[in-house]
Amino acid sequence: MTKKRKAINSRHGQIIALIKTSGFVTVEEMANTFKVTPQTIRRDINFLDSQGSISRYHGGAGLSVSTENVAYRHRKELLLNEKKKIARTAASMIEDNTSLFINIGTTTEHVAKELVNHNKKLRIITNNLNVAAIMSKQEDFEVIVTGGIVRSKDCGITGEATVNFIRQFKVDVGIIGISGIDLDGTLLDFDFREVHVARTIIENSRKVYLVADHSKFGRNAMVKLGSITEIDTLITDKAPPKQLMEIMTNNDINLVIS
Repeated sequence: MTKKRKAINSRHGQIIALIKTSGFVTVEEMANTFKVTPQTIRRDINFLDSQGSISRYHGGAGLSVSTENVAYRHRKELLLNEKKKIARTAASMIEDNTSLFINIGTTTEHVAKELVNHNKKLRIITNNLNVAAIMSKQEDFEVIVTGGIVRSKDCGITGEATVNFIRQFKVDVGIIGISGIDLDGTLLDFDFREVHVARTIIENSRKVYLVADHSKFGRNAMVKLGSITEIDTLITDKAPPKQLMEIMTNNDINLVIS
């Protein structure tokens, strides 16, 4: 094997590793990271896409797997600092005497931890037992847990009972996480039962805050939740790719970068 071929193979492996960590990476970011031209990165992406290793998107590349999420214990560690920053920002936007929905997700759990540190009176409805355990420590919070089936992997509660319970309420702010945001603005997840719950939260919240780190941009998942045009504010750690940013701007979606 020639030295040039070894270098290309090494870069391909590093590209795959980077995308596994970040979820979606732009051509420009990869070109800067690997000190090569954008044209070289595009050739790399085309080759890796043809091999099924990653998926090519406009402006970059993302994960190709759409049927199974990363295990919860691993998701808790991914981009931890970014999630904490997003959580602090989201918590600072919640006013006193606010009613909230908070759904399943590692980022929403960080939001719960940040809210506990705020001297506010809140009423929280959640289908996340981890969130309930965190927020019930604050005496000024009233925490309501939905009915439904508890998932052992992440203590999330789903099912028709969960949906029917949530439909009884109309709250000020729904705080939701997501597995992926397609570059056309489609919100994506891996579990249709979880999507059904999140969909109901959106429909029964006066405002919806989507908390999502940059790895979710362009990330592939098979179940459609809805569109980014249905939320009020995206709280994230980096600016979205241009295509997604244009959709948000055209639909007056508020962007807050922590």
